[in-house]
Amino acid sequence: MVAVGPALVAIAMVFVIRPVGGHKQARPSDKKSFMFVYTICLLLASYLAVVQLAQDFLHLSDNVINILTVILFGLLISPVTIPVALTITSKEDLLVEEDVLSEPLTGEASTSQEEEEGQPRSISSEVEEKSKDIDVLPPYERRNMRPHLGENFTMMQALVKADFWLIWISFWLGSGSGLTVMDNLGQMSQAVGFKDVHMFVSLTSIWNFLGRVGGGYFSEIIVRERGCPRHTALAIAQILIAAAHFLFAMAWPGTMYIATFLVGLGYGAHWAIVPAAVSELFGVKHFGAMYNFLALANPAGSLIFSGLITSTLYDYEADKQAHQHQAMALLSPRLHHTTGFLTDGSVKCEGAVCFFVSSLMMSVLCIVGAGLSLIVVHRTKRVYADLYRSVHT
Repeated sequence: MVAVGPALVAIAMVFVIRPVGGHKQARPSDKKSFMFVYTICLLLASYLAVVQLAQDFLHLSDNVINILTVILFGLLISPVTIPVALTITSKEDLLVEEDVLSEPLTGEASTSQEEEEGQPRSISSEVEEKSKDIDVLPPYERRNMRPHLGENFTMMQALVKADFWLIWISFWLGSGSGLTVMDNLGQMSQAVGFKDVHMFVSLTSIWNFLGRVGGGYFSEIIVRERGCPRHTALAIAQILIAAAHFLFAMAWPGTMYIATFLVGLGYGAHWAIVPAAVSELFGVKHFGAMYNFLALANPAGSLIFSGLITSTLYDYEADKQAHQHQAMALLSPRLHHTTGFLTDGSVKCEGAVCFFVSSLMMSVLCIVGAGLSLIVVHRTKRVYADLYRSVHT
């Protein structure tokens, strides 16, 4: 059932998905529908988190679990009410759409009137005029012209920009250190005495989702209402991950829950903020290639931070403890089968020392990433001021 689930959803969406051609085909109910789905997603994430914590701290009976499962399915099915409601009210929406189609005529008249009165035009009209001027130039001059931030870049043009590499390295440091926690979360929780490691994996996935939703929403507020570059939000997310790694290193009681929450939020925010920032600074014409290049930061970070640094330090501490246990076993045979090895014979590490050094290193790397993000903020202030000039005027 799980394997065919995505295919069934795709088939069901065929009957409700419609093409949207911009503001001319937008319905007045679109914003309400979006906010409804948005709210359901947040409620679902909160509900799953509460249920996970309740199962960890409380002993729930089978009847309670069945009731919670029914509520879960109710939340999952509730977004279906949107296409049903739109189907019922489709006639009213068609009438509204016909009215909207005639609005650009008056809008064009008002725009020309504003231009005659000397009011500033939007940045989109300026970009269109600039592109027309470029098209008039001879081919050899167009090839020699390099785009500026906020315009459409090719992949090769972006690779020679210092801003693109600052964004990539900052993204690599932040997402790579966050992914390191997810790769080693089972061993990290076992090292500090937790037996149910699956709970932290589930919670981190929930916090990851909330980070993607909240990071995108928060960055939009920063950009549109405060006029700050989007990487301001990324610097905050990286500071959260740095704080989480510090808590992992200290391994104080209860910090495992707080640290996984901060890592999930920060890591998810990376994937909401960075692609949006790249599309704003380097354009959307070749955004697919740039996004795939950004995605290389994940395996690169996992290979270096998790595969080389964290795993090497963990194995060193595990071997060190194993030798200590063997020395103690020679003195006391009763301790021979107590600690130091897993059931399959592999060496394990116990205690906060297992990830102390690696977590502190990841924390420092996140702080470096936050510093790089602030450099991007400083370098792109004017670009964002131009891009969102019409929003603030």
